[in-house]
Amino acid sequence: LQGSFLIVLGIGGARVATGDISVADLVSFVLYMFMASMPLGTIFSAITTVRQAMGAIDRINAVMDEPLEDATGTDAVKSSAITFDSVSFSYDEKKPVLNDVSFTVAPGTKTALVGPSGGGKSTALALMERFYDPTSGTIYLGNQDMSTLSRESVRSMVGYVEQEAAILAGTVRENLQLANSSATDEQCWEALDQVNLRDRFADAEGLDTTLGDRGVSLSGGQRQRLALARMLLMDSPILVLDEPTSAVDSQNEQLILDAIAAAGEDKTVIIVAHRLSTVTDADQILVIDEHQIQDRGTHEELLESSKLYQELASRQLLA
Repeated sequence: LQGSFLIVLGIGGARVATGDISVADLVSFVLYMFMASMPLGTIFSAITTVRQAMGAIDRINAVMDEPLEDATGTDAVKSSAITFDSVSFSYDEKKPVLNDVSFTVAPGTKTALVGPSGGGKSTALALMERFYDPTSGTIYLGNQDMSTLSRESVRSMVGYVEQEAAILAGTVRENLQLANSSATDEQCWEALDQVNLRDRFADAEGLDTTLGDRGVSLSGGQRQRLALARMLLMDSPILVLDEPTSAVDSQNEQLILDAIAAAGEDKTVIIVAHRLSTVTDADQILVIDEHQIQDRGTHEELLESSKLYQELASRQLLA
């Protein structure tokens, strides 16, 4: 539009100077040009919007065409023990993400998975939720082969908080009740108390506080703690957390650690962490690198026996 205006003004000005047209004719022509360009701009904008919408529809159709998960299988017996028995997994059948991994998480204990990025820690958590099944080996929930259990019953046993806490546009109540649609307001407030978020919402509109798209009105630490509160309402025997303190400052990290400690008093906790300060109190720490478990033990034991763990701790000033 601006280029057209300059062209019309330049040519029209030259013709006015030679007397071919009057100033009034030039002004009229410029006004007509603007009147014609605005509808044209709207048409081109509409075409762009339609093309974007068509692209979004293609993506939605691609997701809808994905095959449904297998819903068959027996119901899981309530248990908080998980065992990996020679588990291997690969996304593309070429490069293994986990290779012959074996470990046991005892009921009521806290197990941490640490190590360099890309070692397979988050994949191990995904296998616990049956987002995938092992390429080889067996995962046991209690004494039951997890591959024989229905995904719904497995996931009812496991409360999962991802690295990027999923907070939906809506109220605090709606976000909390995603985990338990029958949760009462009293239960919601109790869960918020456990993660030290009562004051944040009590000073606003309570459980009716609107959070905005992806929880835009909350800080990173508050989103993580709200996701923890939602997990608590599931009342599942196993709590699985993927990097719960990765994007928060030291003050929020401590609040999240306190919330995890309160939540895990009578539950089994499995946590992936790059910050070793998050897991120094774990009953068992598994050091995963190059798709295998390299070392295992407590924080103190690994400081003595594991070179890789010593390097990780030294970088974080924990050794």
